[in-house]
Amino acid sequence: MPVDLDSWIDELASSRKYHAIHLPRETLCDLLEQELPRHRSPKEAIRAVREKLHHIVAPYLGDPDYAAAAIDLENAFQSGNPVEIQSACAVLLNQHASTRERLPHLVEFYRAIFDVTGKPRVILDLACGIHPLGFPWMGLPHTVRYHAWDLHQPRVALLNRFFRLQGLEELAFHGDILVNPPQTPADVAFFFKEAHRFEQRRRGCNREFWQAIRTRWLVITLPARSLTGHRLLADQHRRLVLETIRDLSWSLTELEVGGEMIFCLQKPSLA
Repeated sequence: MPVDLDSWIDELASSRKYHAIHLPRETLCDLLEQELPRHRSPKEAIRAVREKLHHIVAPYLGDPDYAAAAIDLENAFQSGNPVEIQSACAVLLNQHASTRERLPHLVEFYRAIFDVTGKPRVILDLACGIHPLGFPWMGLPHTVRYHAWDLHQPRVALLNRFFRLQGLEELAFHGDILVNPPQTPADVAFFFKEAHRFEQRRRGCNREFWQAIRTRWLVITLPARSLTGHRLLADQHRRLVLETIRDLSWSLTELEVGGEMIFCLQKPSLA
């Protein structure tokens, strides 16, 4: 069948559901190239792409009003009060299901990770969501270089504003880390509550992706239970991690904080 990727990418990018997010074209191209050979017609392929986009973008996890959030952060930082700054960040973290679950345990969560990895000088936050707003709880110096990547352009803009207010370099980037894995060398890379969703997008993709990230420590987290709390996921998610690193000479330290499984993977080198 004739292939006109550009027109289909434009159609998806301009749809009511996704136009405000400004999804990277590389993401839409990647999904179309996967799905077109699997379906009898472009219409069926587009339907499959839309289903995958729903899980990738995950609107059901919640999002703040990014314009209002920027104003709230500006006001909090102008106060100069660390308590007000943490409070403003906590309000935003509470609006996304992934970070909401972690919010009561933030100090313990980061302490547990950095007790294993050591405190990093360079961080990669992969498919970061709004997680970088947890920086006030990390106990890290402002000399840290905190790189973050996300598909959602308004989210990236908010994070760069937050980094500037926090006195960090504006190192949040809009892009698809699965199509173009970041190559910045780092001490620690965060990949929080995303590995299972990567599997939904492209089965088996985590192994190659994890290997491509140039970091001494790769910290994977996965939920031990479903969002409703009704399904136990610990065994399934532990299997995902163990199968992904099978036969690799990586060391593994497993932790759990607040129902979030934490897998600290140490690579033998940055290569």
